[in-house]
Amino acid sequence: MINITFPDGNVRQYESGVTGWDIAGSISSRLQQDVLSVGVNDQIWDLTRPITEDASIKLYKWDDPEGRHAFWHSSAHLMAEALEALYPGTKFGIGPAIENGFYYDVDPGEGISIKDADLPAIEKKMTELAAQKSEYIRRPISKNEVLRYFEDKQDEYKVELITDLADGTITTYTQGNFTDLCRGPHLPNTSYIKAIKLLSVAGAYWRGDEKRKQLTRIYGITFPKKKQLDEYLVMLEEAKKRDHRKIGKELQLFAFSQNVGSGLPLWLPRGTQLRLRLEEFLKQIQKKFGYQQVISPHIGSKQLYITSGHWAKYGADSFRPITTPQEGEEFMLKPMNCPHHCEIYKSLGVHSYRDLPIRLAEFGTVYRYEQSGELHGLTRVRGFTQDDAHLFCRPDQIKEEFIKVMDIIFIIFKALDFQNFEAQISLRDKVNREKYIGSEENWERAEQAIIEACQEKGLPAVIEYGEAAFYGPKLDFMVKDALGRRWQLGTIQVDYNLPERFELEYTGEDNKKHRPVMIHRAPFGSMERFVAVLIEHTAGKFPLWLTPDQVVILPISEKFNDYAHSVARTLNDQDIRVQVDDRNEKIGRKIRDNELKRIPYMLIVGEKEAENGEVSVRKQGSGDVGSMKIATFAELIHSEVNSMLNAWQAERAE
Repeated sequence: MINITFPDGNVRQYESGVTGWDIAGSISSRLQQDVLSVGVNDQIWDLTRPITEDASIKLYKWDDPEGRHAFWHSSAHLMAEALEALYPGTKFGIGPAIENGFYYDVDPGEGISIKDADLPAIEKKMTELAAQKSEYIRRPISKNEVLRYFEDKQDEYKVELITDLADGTITTYTQGNFTDLCRGPHLPNTSYIKAIKLLSVAGAYWRGDEKRKQLTRIYGITFPKKKQLDEYLVMLEEAKKRDHRKIGKELQLFAFSQNVGSGLPLWLPRGTQLRLRLEEFLKQIQKKFGYQQVISPHIGSKQLYITSGHWAKYGADSFRPITTPQEGEEFMLKPMNCPHHCEIYKSLGVHSYRDLPIRLAEFGTVYRYEQSGELHGLTRVRGFTQDDAHLFCRPDQIKEEFIKVMDIIFIIFKALDFQNFEAQISLRDKVNREKYIGSEENWERAEQAIIEACQEKGLPAVIEYGEAAFYGPKLDFMVKDALGRRWQLGTIQVDYNLPERFELEYTGEDNKKHRPVMIHRAPFGSMERFVAVLIEHTAGKFPLWLTPDQVVILPISEKFNDYAHSVARTLNDQDIRVQVDDRNEKIGRKIRDNELKRIPYMLIVGEKEAENGEVSVRKQGSGDVGSMKIATFAELIHSEVNSMLNAWQAERAE
């Protein structure tokens, strides 16, 4: 008999060789139907894999990421089986589960292409194969045997992957007529997969190397119920409408130019207004929290990044070093702001423990070379601006600084209506401590400070052991947008590494030299990615305080253009952002066109309004609000903006 410990601490005895599926059945038949994978001592296993020793387990269902991972990983294998049946001789790269669904990179053979039009036939074959209820069979296999198998299949991609693996660690999975190199986990059998949709076809270089062959990447998603697929497809259609690339073009917020270079966004006037307003909003908050703004160059000596360790980490993904007429002198486009901020800390002179914390903030633009196939609108670019800040503090100040940064993040989320968010605390591995730098005492203090900070702020947080960086624990914020999609926004990271590398010091109360703790903090993450998420969250209908154009004035005919422009001047003088649509078009057409521009307020002016010094007000999404004096309307705008912006003061007071 073996002891099985459940998440609530309850312990039950089972015969050695029991499976996760058996354990679920011993609890209830309903659970057995719903469970998809099992966690065994913090490793995710197949439900059908025997457990032969005492273990702590957790049963994962569809609502758990670990359950969906097994489901979608199994679906990738099912798609591969369908492809092999429809396109004999297909060679396979990798086929992982991703956040929403799965993909497989495949080489269908010379002269054969798989297009979007071919996806329905592949879906149909997958449905047929799923109905056969084929078991996913795990098999440990020697390196020589698995190499022979894939060499006989002439699948050079799998052979290359096997070459990198250690003998004794290799497994294959077989379902039906398809065998794949895989660690798992997988579903018990294919019948769990009830609803299938293949989404798109793209190109992907083998192992992400642009110098190697381009494979065909097929994306798909599956569900245990057809209703779930139907709901997902509705959400997907809405997501297409909200695509930040589409809305950004419609609203003239940003653009890309091949003459400038791929992945280098051009911020157009309206987009620049929006971005600067976000920056100013954060600057005002930071000022109240004791931050000091700094500015650092866009380049730095290569030696700076060797000292910081970023050359070793990001060198391969950076733009090539810049040489100068001076022999041996090299500079780099900066991949990170933090080395510059370390030098600023040193340049500020000798620091006492009373001087700390020192909070340095910068909207600093950094550059990393992303492969062209990975670029995607504003979410994946080669040049981006981080709302970076680095806090230099004493170890006993970590908790207080985390709480203050969390306050800033909560203010931002509230002001921008991100109501649904959660956090992940990344800590050291429970057992393997060798890879972490810094003293045990400092790590314990920092980890406990983060946990207590979340508890004090009432922030639900998942703790992930082994996910901390080697130089410190961190706290990440995940936000759900209006469509329920999860985005990582905001990170707070403790760093014991850079203060050591740059030999940063302060004089302690004991009159001895000490290393400060460095905290990296970026509530937006990057301005580019944050704006992209904000566009898709709001569908381009930004809060009134933030939107580039708050008001558009629509004269009902050319006779009232002069009055429209005089109203615009009055509102502009009161710091209200306004434009006039004085095209020679019917008023109905003007209203429809400006609705599409998502401008919050439309002011219609004609003879009655001109005579009375009034405007007729229409609000986006509400229709007619009625007529009012210009001063009354201006007061309405200011009141609405102030109520939004003052919300953070109430948040801070709490």
